[in-house]
Amino acid sequence: MTGRVETSDRTASVSVKANAAAQQNKNTIICVVYVIAALDITWMFLQFSITPYLAKKLGFDTLWFGYLQTMVGVVQLFGGPLFGRFADVFGARAALSLSCAATIVFFILLALADSPAMLFIQKLPTVFMHVLPASQMVVADLSKPEERADCLSKLGLCFGIGMIAGSTLGGHLVTHYGERFAAYSGAAGSALSLLLVLIFIPETTKAQAPKANTESETKRESIFNVGRITRLLKYPGVAPIFAVKIVTGLPSGIFQVMFSIIAMEFFKLTPQENGYLMAYFGITQMVIQGGVIGQLTARYSESLLLLLSIGISALVGLAQAYMQNVFQFCLTVVPMMFSLSVFNVITDSLLTKSVPSSDTGTMLGLCASVQSLLRTVGPTIGGFLYVGYGISSIGLLQFTVNAAVFVYQLQRRHESKKDEHKQ
Repeated sequence: MTGRVETSDRTASVSVKANAAAQQNKNTIICVVYVIAALDITWMFLQFSITPYLAKKLGFDTLWFGYLQTMVGVVQLFGGPLFGRFADVFGARAALSLSCAATIVFFILLALADSPAMLFIQKLPTVFMHVLPASQMVVADLSKPEERADCLSKLGLCFGIGMIAGSTLGGHLVTHYGERFAAYSGAAGSALSLLLVLIFIPETTKAQAPKANTESETKRESIFNVGRITRLLKYPGVAPIFAVKIVTGLPSGIFQVMFSIIAMEFFKLTPQENGYLMAYFGITQMVIQGGVIGQLTARYSESLLLLLSIGISALVGLAQAYMQNVFQFCLTVVPMMFSLSVFNVITDSLLTKSVPSSDTGTMLGLCASVQSLLRTVGPTIGGFLYVGYGISSIGLLQFTVNAAVFVYQLQRRHESKKDEHKQ
């Protein structure tokens, strides 16, 4: 009898140690993913310091620059959901490797761009450039549901670090060494990201790996089958949140895609000054996503935080409609970054919790396609509003849309509470 008890204790001890080791391994992978995400955002903001000034040298005006941004949105709009499905089927390592390799090609083509046509061609690799959604998938797969919002918010902290590093580095490199040297630096940095993926990221991070299929055609069908992607919208609660993500995100998305033009023409900022401003954005986002969102999600419901973010976004739009200089804009940055950070983290958390773990990559791919949709229509709408009616029109649009969504969501929340009391 004593022998059986000892055997049982040993088995339990081995099981505890195995679980602890597995959890430690997951935490290590998540930390490496944070580093990869921070590096990718650094290269992305490095590119933001290059493209507007290179485009201006090549003869682009505000309207044509809008077309260039629209092309990126269209390419990533189709690429996002397919890339998410690719990540679910082939695993995290393959997805992140593909994305990092595409980023290397992207920067090499940017360095070689010497004509308007080449600048458009240079945007084609963006169809595979989805490091952040792939990183979100890994974090969602390896984190507990109750900790998911907090873990996803840490990716926002990485975003802030990358924003500071990329904007500062990009402004410095472009000012002192030129656009092409900065672009080659981005290619070298992306190669480092690829190396980290190949060394540290496992083949798959799913609780249950996708079943192997010997027929490659079946795999291709599972990736390119639109029905398998859009079916996620049929899960309870997904479609309403997805609709809010699109409608509420449109006005703020317009401002974001037009900001490089606003900084250059309305605020008259140099590349280096623009880099400092973006670094300010990054510091603000680091504080909010690294230290604030985790505390808020632990104390308040996600539905309440979603409502709060929409309300603050409406007030930010109103303030930006009447700003006259860069100092006044800086006063709106903290509430703007708070509303954007909370909104994106909460909606992504709610959506990934609403689908099976085997489909988190596809769901996050759809979320990424929302941002791509905003980048598709945003530059055209933003260029039209900015040229025709001035910067105030963009702020007023954000105020009107977000205020309407806030009232609608508040009414739904009130009705939901009424139904709960009746039951």
